[in-house]
Amino acid sequence: MSDIDIRHPNRLGLQQTRDAVDQIARKLSEKFGVDYRWVDDALDFERSGVQGRIALDDKDVHVTAKLGFLLAAMKGPIEAEIRRVLAEKLGPAD
Repeated sequence: MSDIDIRHPNRLGLQQTRDAVDQIARKLSEKFGVDYRWVDDALDFERSGVQGRIALDDKDVHVTAKLGFLLAAMKGPIEAEIRRVLAEKLGPAD
């Protein structure tokens, strides 16, 4: 297992950020078969090889994920893509 742990500033407010994260989750579901569900202000997601959470609060968005054996080899590119999408949807980190 390999872990991902990313924090990104939340500058949009909870509802706008939730809408943006929900859009991302829908695309991941359509493209990669990712299952997801909201639990309060956190989106839990899962599919074969990955399990994670995107937690929202007033200050930041916290993405955590556990990558299975096969995806662990792709950790660097996966983290880079997460950071890129967060910056695109929520604004730059700093």
